Amino acid sequence: MQLGMVGLGRMGANILRRVMQAGHAGIAFDCDTAAVTALADEGAQGAASLAELVRRLEAPRTVWVMLPAGEATEATLRELHSLLSRGDVIIEGGNSFWKDSARRGAEAAQRGLHYLDIGTSGGVWGLKRGYCLMIGGEAEVVKRLDPILAALVPGEGTALPTEGRETRDPRPISGYVHCGPNGAGHYAKMVHNGIEYGMMQAMAEGLDLMRAAPFELDLPDITEAWRRGSVVSSWLLDLTAQALAFDPDLAEYSGHVSDSGEGRWTVDTAVEQAVPVPVLAAALFARFRSRQEASFADKALSAMRKGFGGHLEPKKA
Repeated sequence: MQLGMVGLGRMGANILRRVMQAGHAGIAFDCDTAAVTALADEGAQGAASLAELVRRLEAPRTVWVMLPAGEATEATLRELHSLLSRGDVIIEGGNSFWKDSARRGAEAAQRGLHYLDIGTSGGVWGLKRGYCLMIGGEAEVVKRLDPILAALVPGEGTALPTEGRETRDPRPISGYVHCGPNGAGHYAKMVHNGIEYGMMQAMAEGLDLMRAAPFELDLPDITEAWRRGSVVSSWLLDLTAQALAFDPDLAEYSGHVSDSGEGRWTVDTAVEQAVPVPVLAAALFARFRSRQEASFADKALSAMRKGFGGHLEPKKA
């Protein structure tokens, strides 16, 4: 199959690479010509414009948009609407607000186009580890694109089987799930990221408490031990242990913790639906507080964000 990728940043380029490694053809476009050239050197077809990308794809076309949420994505979708033909598919894999995705799906349908909103988790490690995909859109379109989606996910890996799943959809076992209609994929990803905030905050506060212990606790060794057999073992813990192994004091971090929007959307949605989320809200507010007075816990949060997503702290003025 062919996949056109618009946006060759930290995740877009690696998504296309992983698809190409599975034997599919990739067509790449980005405003940064150097990024296009890099993918072309690896076997993709480079495109100098959206129009050229569409021309290089055979109908029915599939174009994946991986751009920052907001106007950059909106403008690209408007242009694609004028270039694509009935039956073509647009995938939007960035961290867009779920209500925008529901609207965009309806707008695409009015033009005879198909639209999938795919919440994509995996960060800068996705090329090697695979991506977790949360998909919103038409079931038949998801089924048609299964060869591409299956190429992106991790597969069963070393996770223990979940008892009772024998008669259920087999795709979640590999790392992708059809969540429902347009908007559902990005809704699930929004909540996923809200939970991520809470997990990171709990881990960071625990590290801060251990730093204040009346003993000389070795945090690199303790977190390394927790990675094996502990109920708090996780990829976030793996990244934390790695950061502490290199720098037990996390001296390279200021502790200024940014938020990329999904945490705010999660809390706003919870208020809208009258669902109590005190842990998720507190984790978001803790990030706001970090920008006024940072602690060791905030440095740990910064280390985790750099580890999974390549997020760097803002430069000091």
